[in-house]
This record gives sequence, C-alpha cells and structure tokens, in this order.
Amino acid sequence: MVPNSPGTIVIYADVACPWAHLAVHRLWEARRRTGADVRFDHRPFQLELVNERPTPKGVLDAEIPVVGALDPGAGWQVWQGRPWEWPVTSLPALEAVQAAKEQGLAASEALDRALRRSFFGQSRCISMRHVVLDVAAGVPDVDERALQDALDAGRARAATVAKPPSEVQGSPHLFLPDGSDHPNPGIEMHWEGEHGKGFPVVDRDDPSVYDELLKRAAG
Repeated sequence: MVPNSPGTIVIYADVACPWAHLAVHRLWEARRRTGADVRFDHRPFQLELVNERPTPKGVLDAEIPVVGALDPGAGWQVWQGRPWEWPVTSLPALEAVQAAKEQGLAASEALDRALRRSFFGQSRCISMRHVVLDVAAGVPDVDERALQDALDAGRARAATVAKPPSEVQGSPHLFLPDGSDHPNPGIEMHWEGEHGKGFPVVDRDDPSVYDELLKRAAG
C-alpha cells in the first residue's frame, strides 16, 4: 500500500496529462465546496519515462477536446504556441513540484495546479526552466528564490525520476489515508481506433465522486 498521512490525498500523475489536469481541478473544487481540511501530496508518474517517448502531441490533441468538455472551467485550449515550442518533456515541471515540497504541501500543490493551467490553458512551454520559474513567481504560496535554489542543487531530482510503486496504474491515480485507491476517479473511457490515431470516448463520468473522496480523506 502507498504510505499516506491523515488528511492527505496522494496523487500520482503527470503534469502533461489531460486526465490528471481534470482530476486536480475537480479535487480543488471539491475541497472548496466541502471545506474539507485535506492536502494534496503530488508525486510524479512520469509518462515519458514509463512510455519512453516525448509528450505525445497527437494524443493530447485528440484528448483535450474530449476531456476539456467534461469540465471547461479547468482551463483548456488546443496548443496555440509555435510547433517548436511544444514541451516534449514534463520532467522540469514535475521536479519543481517536488522541490516546492521543501516549502510545504500548500506550496507544491499550488505550483502543480499553476503549471497545469499554464500548459493546458495558456500553451506555455513547461519544459523550459525559465517558464517554470516564471509560473512559480505568480504563485503566492511559493518562494521563487528558494525554489530556484532547490532546483539548482538538484535536491528533488532523485524523487522526480524514481520509479513509481507497482500499485500505481497510471495518471492520475489517487491514494487515500484509509488505504483505498482510485485511478482516474469517476471516469470510464476507451479509445476508438488505435491509441494516438483515433480518439478517446468517455463512457461514464461521475464528478460527484470527488466530494466523497475529500470527505473520506478528511475523516
């Protein structure tokens, strides 16, 4: 079982995963609605290392319109940057989120959400160090200079590239203090056609599960 602490939801996910962007948005919204005293402990599920390929633009181009339609409020747009600015790696962003934990979970979870919004909602190249730090500078909970020092020293690099536990099935996968785990909560989907060439189809979407997850984690 993935270790966890009371009042905390562990989230294994990639910053460049649309399904994880949706899940993180719904977690924040459920916490706001319920008032649950719960923190989010983000841990990396590095899709580029697992799949041994760069961030696949063709797959995300097919996923974003489908996932974005489930909750437009999360912030979405198809890629608006120049083709050569596409972020082929999310490791710098994932490392920054881990490094921000030196400042507490409030800092790391806020930076994680800001990086997701900057990529999915603003088409920013989160592969670039200066972009990651610029995003961090706009997050009140994050001390940008302390984050830069942690990144320069590489203090979070080992945690970023470490292989996820065998229990983790993909991005996103949530683990609660009661020992339960929830991959891509509330979503059932399949791909129509070959993965990366066809398109995803959502067979079921139940966003109400997030309120229950927050209540269970708080209890």
